[in-house]
Amino acid sequence: MTKAIGIDLGTTYSVAALIEDGRAKVIKNAEGQNLTPSVFAETVRGHKLVGSVARRQAAANPEKTVVSIKRHMGTDYRVSVNGRAYSPQEISAFILRKIKSDVEKYLGEQVEKAVITVPAYFNDGQRQATKEAGMMAGFDVMRIINEPTAASLAYGLNREEIQTILVWDLGGGTFDVSILELGDGLFQVKAVSGNTRLGGDDWDERLVDYLAEKFMNEHGFDMKSDKMALQRLKEASEKAKRELSYKLRTKISLPFIKPACYSAKGGRAGGTHSGELSNLEASIDRETFEAITADLKEKLLGPTWQALADAKLTTEGIDRVVLVGGSTRMPSIRRLAEKTFHKNPYIKINPDEVVGIGAAVQAGVLMGEINDVVLVDVTPLSLGLETQGSLFARIIPRNSTIPTSAGQIFTNAENDQTVMDIHVLQGEREAAADNISLGKFQLTDIPPLPRGKAQVEVTFKIDVNGIVKVSAQDLHTEEQTGIRIDASHLLSDDQVEQAVREAEAHAEEDMKRREEVEINIQADNMIRAAELVIEENEEKQSLSCLGEIERAILNLKEALAEGESGVIEERTSELRKLLEKV
Repeated sequence: MTKAIGIDLGTTYSVAALIEDGRAKVIKNAEGQNLTPSVFAETVRGHKLVGSVARRQAAANPEKTVVSIKRHMGTDYRVSVNGRAYSPQEISAFILRKIKSDVEKYLGEQVEKAVITVPAYFNDGQRQATKEAGMMAGFDVMRIINEPTAASLAYGLNREEIQTILVWDLGGGTFDVSILELGDGLFQVKAVSGNTRLGGDDWDERLVDYLAEKFMNEHGFDMKSDKMALQRLKEASEKAKRELSYKLRTKISLPFIKPACYSAKGGRAGGTHSGELSNLEASIDRETFEAITADLKEKLLGPTWQALADAKLTTEGIDRVVLVGGSTRMPSIRRLAEKTFHKNPYIKINPDEVVGIGAAVQAGVLMGEINDVVLVDVTPLSLGLETQGSLFARIIPRNSTIPTSAGQIFTNAENDQTVMDIHVLQGEREAAADNISLGKFQLTDIPPLPRGKAQVEVTFKIDVNGIVKVSAQDLHTEEQTGIRIDASHLLSDDQVEQAVREAEAHAEEDMKRREEVEINIQADNMIRAAELVIEENEEKQSLSCLGEIERAILNLKEALAEGESGVIEERTSELRKLLEKV
């Protein structure tokens, strides 16, 4: 029987897992890692890179590297790489295709079915876009489920006692809060809330701004004026953020910054001469980092209070708080959870992997590999129509259990009105314009009747994936029309099919380039080993020795960006020889 996998398609990292011998297991990628960076890039030669290799060469190739694409899912955003405009679905499909290939290599067989997770507060358009990305990657997407719900499946699979848990899921780009009742095989979502524009990326950005200003004041360098320098600063800031989760102070070192950065006065600061490379160093302590990000932390509370109110609970009614997402490792987030709920948060599960594991559990349930588990989820936002006066009429309120359907009868606003425009909306605001437009359609051939006499029933149906269908029927003539919501910014069926065909062609190209891919993986592993050597020997080796290694790392990253296999092999060998000396 074919396998089904669970995928956590994350903003920063993605994870794949499956059920083996009745247990969920994270599958390592081709690089031997559990986490696959959600990064896509193209080399100068047009070769496509995905995952760790794409992330390694980002500093040398920032203009052709795409990160955090998940923040744009379900929008009309397009990113241009080598002159071609890609939709968020297409970039996500490259990531999913790599995951599919890596799992198939592990299993030795094809994988077609998948459960893919999304933030609980994703709207219909974002869910549709995620499903489209899965289809483009060659998956039969069995289910789209909420990330906190997946985490609860992993957390509570074998728990018999009934308990109410609250899940804080702070990932790279989004924040969700979900309240669930679980135990004895039942997982019932009571309420969800969140912020799809809040995540670890925002903490990174604050650190980038702080360090850029610090370097400008101390050295006269404007790091933000040079894309390569800025990318290196972003990578250093993310690393510093992670280190400050277990250190009180950390050091940021940026060797060999090319002098493309100018002082605020327009000249080269500090007497730097053209062509000279600079080494920039700074340090930051945890207290300062928490101070410059304090307002971001407070943004977690609004959605939390909203979810508690929707579930008709107080903090005392929560038995356990479960932290999910790599960003919940920050001590300030854990202290906030303890202060808010007056109990220590549960941190015994790996926050990076738990969502992928939960998705695999759901896949196992759908495939009959796991029995006696019932998942009851909810819709995150209210659904309804625009009515006369541009008001929003709710038909399905937020936190309604899905799948579900509901209808309401509307009438004509004008005498002899034969056409009714139906504008479908999602959100919580009273004015139609303040909510998310999901689509529009028309019901025609309505009998010409006096105002208020026509009767049109509009019905909403939400499936288990949280995806919406809307229909309208004239009760006098039984004339009916409707749409499966495909907002104008999403791709047409033809575009999706074309992308699937391109995916298949790209897969064949990948097979032909297997040797090149292996060379890239070796380079990535060598860079990771070199960075570890620098970290472990910073106090022991001479600065010149470590400087040579740093320079060799940068040279290898530049080779990855160029995509010339011979040069990559040569520079990988040079780096290996330097490490052997150490």
